[in-house]
Amino acid sequence: MTLQQLKYIIEIAETGSITMAAQRLFIAQPSLSKSVAELEKEMGITIFNRSNRGVYLSEDGTKFLSYARQIVEQTELLENEYKSAPPPRSVFAVSSQHYAFVVNAFVELVREYGKDKYDFTLRELKTSEIIEDVRTHRSDIGILYLSNFNREVIHHILQSEEMQFVSLFTARPHVFVSKQNPLVGREKVTLDELNDYPRLTYDQGVKNSFYFAEELHITRESPKNIVVSDRATLFNLLIGLDGYTISSGVLSSDLNGDNIVSIPLESDEIMEIGYILTNDRPMNHMTRIYLEHLRRYIENYSNS
Repeated sequence: MTLQQLKYIIEIAETGSITMAAQRLFIAQPSLSKSVAELEKEMGITIFNRSNRGVYLSEDGTKFLSYARQIVEQTELLENEYKSAPPPRSVFAVSSQHYAFVVNAFVELVREYGKDKYDFTLRELKTSEIIEDVRTHRSDIGILYLSNFNREVIHHILQSEEMQFVSLFTARPHVFVSKQNPLVGREKVTLDELNDYPRLTYDQGVKNSFYFAEELHITRESPKNIVVSDRATLFNLLIGLDGYTISSGVLSSDLNGDNIVSIPLESDEIMEIGYILTNDRPMNHMTRIYLEHLRRYIENYSNS
């Protein structure tokens, strides 16, 4: 086993394709395939499963990748310390439900390290995809919420995958509406009062489950429903159709402008928003810095 082979494994896992990884590594595909096969034989495991769409990590491969990343990262730190080499490229990836404050913290991270080399990734995904991204170490952390309704199910999934949830803050439910919506100005609204307006929710794909929904009270019957896949479309429909969506109430005028208003929702539910990570991988420096920005933004918003 060589350090170069470990780097090969990381690149293939990130691209999901031996062909694409070979192009990015500037080596011939047969040479890369041979190197992977030799490493699998040496370790006595299958690191990648093959399919018509490319390759994906096996169960053993997922665990192997975690160790490989740690070795490569520690090697880069040693080289930087003792060989006076340029600082290693900063790497960080976060997968999240659709929250503006996640983007705000990401922006601050990029601003802080914008003069250095970095590979940062922000993915707004479906709930099941967030869990899978973190499980396979495609992302360092995932951001999602727990409620009275989904807590037991999500906790069970995380425990079975040897993952944990760390709370960031708890919010009472609010609705986002256009500032032109007739409900604006109310101290709070009830679920019954929302029946006249289209309910906007995020698509959860083929693994759709009420427990994976990003919105509270998803099992409550609504006469008007629109499912969307991205935050920009949802906000456009809030404005264009006088729709609403249920969320934490944390808004960002920097990203979303002043056209969206948050109104408290009368509800016995809560949204405990936090991050998930695997138990077998220590948190890297860049993840810690990102979480500092995230906590700072949340604190500043709460005090504003």
